[in-house]
Amino acid sequence: ELGAYGEIHGDDIRTHALSSFALDELARDAGSVDADKAWTAHLARMAENAAFVPELPSTLQAELRDYQVEGFQWLGRLAHWGVGACLADDMGLGKTLQALALLLTRAKDGPALVVAPTSVCLNWIDEAARFAPTLNLKLFGPGGRAATVDDAGPFDVVVVSYGLLQLEAARFKGRRWHSIVLDEAQAIKNMHTKRSQAVMALQGDFRMAATGTPLENHLGELWNLFRFINPGLLGSADQFQLRFAGPIEKAQDKRAEAGARTRLKRLTAPFILRRTKAQVLSELPPRTEIVVPVELSAEENALYESLRRQALDKLAALEAPEGQKAIEILAEMMRLRRACCNPELVAPGAGIASSKLATFARLTTDLLENRHKVLVFSQFVDHLTLIRHYLDAQGVAYQYLDGSTPIQERKRRVDAFQAGEGDLFLISLKAGGVGINLTAADYVIHMDPWWNPAVEDQASDRAHRMGQQRPVTIYRLVARGTIEEGIVDLHRHKRDLADSLLEGTEMAARMSPGDMLEMLKAGLGR
Repeated sequence: ELGAYGEIHGDDIRTHALSSFALDELARDAGSVDADKAWTAHLARMAENAAFVPELPSTLQAELRDYQVEGFQWLGRLAHWGVGACLADDMGLGKTLQALALLLTRAKDGPALVVAPTSVCLNWIDEAARFAPTLNLKLFGPGGRAATVDDAGPFDVVVVSYGLLQLEAARFKGRRWHSIVLDEAQAIKNMHTKRSQAVMALQGDFRMAATGTPLENHLGELWNLFRFINPGLLGSADQFQLRFAGPIEKAQDKRAEAGARTRLKRLTAPFILRRTKAQVLSELPPRTEIVVPVELSAEENALYESLRRQALDKLAALEAPEGQKAIEILAEMMRLRRACCNPELVAPGAGIASSKLATFARLTTDLLENRHKVLVFSQFVDHLTLIRHYLDAQGVAYQYLDGSTPIQERKRRVDAFQAGEGDLFLISLKAGGVGINLTAADYVIHMDPWWNPAVEDQASDRAHRMGQQRPVTIYRLVARGTIEEGIVDLHRHKRDLADSLLEGTEMAARMSPGDMLEMLKAGLGR
């Protein structure tokens, strides 16, 4: 058991200093344990840090809720101890505000760096101006970039997008920061990307990750997150796979799986704080989710079935390694998913009407007649373009945002929608699924289901968050008898890795190429 927490060197087992929480818990479970003075002193220092209660800064211009005060104090304790933290509160619970309160307490001792998605950077500037006016926030990009980094001092907070950090990695690598905050930290889930490498090269005294989805697909994402906040705690990537990810995700041996999950929770729990809306926001209005089945026309069904059979024939003739075959399968699945959205996306000029667009038209006509405001998400920008053409023809006022929208224009459109300009807000899932507040809307429509329900939930929470006064209804449009039903089925049966780690439910493996191929083989009338 003890060997699973460290490396064996002869007769000794060497463990990471931050595994102390787990080892202390293990020792208490074992009953009487002989320990030397160094271990006893180490436990005493841990207890002293646990008793440390940081005071809210007097310059914070906000009344924090009780759970936000607790979050700030938890962050402050770990910062005082000199270890990293992951604030994994549910979307919309004010992670930015809790982080700003912490940055205020540390501001006098040196500069801070905030790394965030482009769409969220200006939100940091706005919230700091409102809640922490004594902080001097600087957006990296405009003006002298070298001076922004090199001259940063006490009370300065440099805000940079993940994209610019990657481009300017050498510049940021050479500077040490008193505090570093990664916002929407799931952005570094892939350890092999240049973005992840740029983040890992940063030097900081205190490292914090903020994310509502610490795990989206598999446990390797959690390993990379901890590689940033507390390097070495979970071992190397190979060690992590052997000790934790393999036994848990493959689940071939239930006893081994349960043991690995318990050990992983013991190691990570002291450094992750997660509260859900249901736990802390009893006053938040209810949220209703409705799957709207879309019956495709005979012409759409014929097109879909033709594409599906072409895909299977192509894949049957493909001779490639499993990894390459998985990419090809995904490409064919993507084509089928686009056909479900609108035939024009896969057969332009064929003149086949879209049943999904007709369903959308009926839904929005009814909602607008009853004076509701609606967020409309799709992962396909050209799908949104076709919806825009329909709305333009109907004379419906709307706002629009995708990955090509400039950062200042994003803010202008969000503010305009919140102020009442436009009845609908069309948003690409990737560009607008995080970091923006759109509580003016009380309805959300997902035009096409995404593989991971957590990503859709993040998008829906643009409306269902603090400040929302009305019940929120979420519609998912799903084409019957198609791959979209397979995706929704996956939502229903896939165990959320984050919940299993934080709440103890079972885990399931990621989809294999074989699983994907089975989904592709499912024809009409499933």
